[in-house]
Amino acid sequence: MKVVPRVLRVASVLLAYRLDELVDAAHLFRPLKLLRPFLARPRADVAQLPRGERIRLALTELGPIFVKAGQVLSTRRDLVPADIADELALLQDQVPPFPGAEARAIVERELKAPVAQLFARFDETPLASASIAQVHAAALPDGREVVVKVLRPGIDERIARDVGLLHSLGELAQRWHPNADKIRPLDVVAEVEKMLENELDLQREGASASLLRRNFQSGVDLYVPEVHWELTAARVLTLERVSGVSCDDIAAIDAAGVDRKALAAKGVRVFYEQVFRDNFFHADAHPGNIWVDVARSAEPRFIALDFGIMGSLPEADQYWLAQNFIALFERDYARIAQLHVDAGWMPNTVRMDELEAAVRTVCEPYFTRPLSQISLAELVVKLFQTARRFELTLQPQLILLQKTLLNIEGVGRMLDPEIDIWAVAHPVLKRILRERYSPRRTLREVRKRLPEWFHAAPQFPELIRDALRQTARGEQRQLADPAALRQRQELARRQQRAVSTGLLGGALLVSAALLWALATPEHGSWPPLAAAAAGLVAFAAGWPRR
Repeated sequence: MKVVPRVLRVASVLLAYRLDELVDAAHLFRPLKLLRPFLARPRADVAQLPRGERIRLALTELGPIFVKAGQVLSTRRDLVPADIADELALLQDQVPPFPGAEARAIVERELKAPVAQLFARFDETPLASASIAQVHAAALPDGREVVVKVLRPGIDERIARDVGLLHSLGELAQRWHPNADKIRPLDVVAEVEKMLENELDLQREGASASLLRRNFQSGVDLYVPEVHWELTAARVLTLERVSGVSCDDIAAIDAAGVDRKALAAKGVRVFYEQVFRDNFFHADAHPGNIWVDVARSAEPRFIALDFGIMGSLPEADQYWLAQNFIALFERDYARIAQLHVDAGWMPNTVRMDELEAAVRTVCEPYFTRPLSQISLAELVVKLFQTARRFELTLQPQLILLQKTLLNIEGVGRMLDPEIDIWAVAHPVLKRILRERYSPRRTLREVRKRLPEWFHAAPQFPELIRDALRQTARGEQRQLADPAALRQRQELARRQQRAVSTGLLGGALLVSAALLWALATPEHGSWPPLAAAAAGLVAFAAGWPRR
């Protein structure tokens, strides 16, 4: 019931902006056609607006999560019509701003000093405005140009409301979806919630910018602006001001004489270096956050902005993912199947020959095309969809990486529609893995851990003696089997559903019997029949399927 008002609001906004075709196309909203007379009327002032602008305005009104979705779609011009993609691109930095006087007040409250004392100049007219914060130009007392990022007033409450909707939907999916243990909806919602909470802490964003700047310290391929920590707090972030053009401004890039093919290839290399070399990647890489330094036409480089959403992977997942990419590049389908099982993403009871055949069925049609026409992101998504048939357990920690892969491929194809992402990524990934798992690196890691091992060494004989004593007495604890644990959880969930629906059905049937006994001719027989029918439906819903 908590979801219903929010869903009604979404449908109402879509109708208000005359997006009826979207409401009709979404299965979730089709029953709401009956409620159209009670929802918001279509706005007369938007009737003449293009569909792309109507979609952008609707997403802006619905809130930050919907704006984020629009930003991702704006980079996928192979999936979204051009007129809609052009409008959605405005969501990257042209969301309606809040008053500059409010931004000044927030800066003074957070930094505990008057703006005139902190800056030589502070422009109240924002340079850019996004769904969560907006940016103002300023100058330091020593004359250096900076930008000040300020969180929107009340954004915490709006994010909390949107996350509450996601939690409600996740709880429904966890309770009723037949594959809830594989999809892990509550884990996915927790991952999204953590991502949004990180965006609301600008001090954390500053720390992320500092780390990314250190990882690309040379500044040859990627430049990250410097953080001014003395002018940074939880709701205010001050960065060095940089200049460049958005990476989707093809006309400006061409006018500057930048080699777009070289730039696109460099973007793919930078992404794989962030993920597999540094294990720290920019996870909001839409064109509004990725600029091009056109002043360096001979040696083009990217400029990164907005570090609110950064990603990293557990070391084990990073290794398995890299090996999967290598096997995919080399068309080694048997190894892809084996890696999915070894990584624990699938149960070891799956038939390897069937999984290999399914992977081959998905991949082979792609390899008949020219490599420049193969969408790596699309192929990865289809592989995950196929793997679900073999009881794939969704890995929430990979969600950001999949989103970023879509963004990077979209940016690369905007710069160079003929880019061969496979040819660029394959040698970069092999080089990174060769360096990461080389004997020299292994020896360095061993040397780093030697003091810890020497410190623990005196305890080993006692631990071994205790373990042998427990084994001799039959006290050795058995490790829980993850598959059996999931099976018990699923059984408990089904039993809970059977008990609750059984109680409801029994109550309705008793009510039907009482209504039948107490009914009078003027009331008719439909109330007890309706109660009996509802009771039978409740019994049917809770009856064990197998």
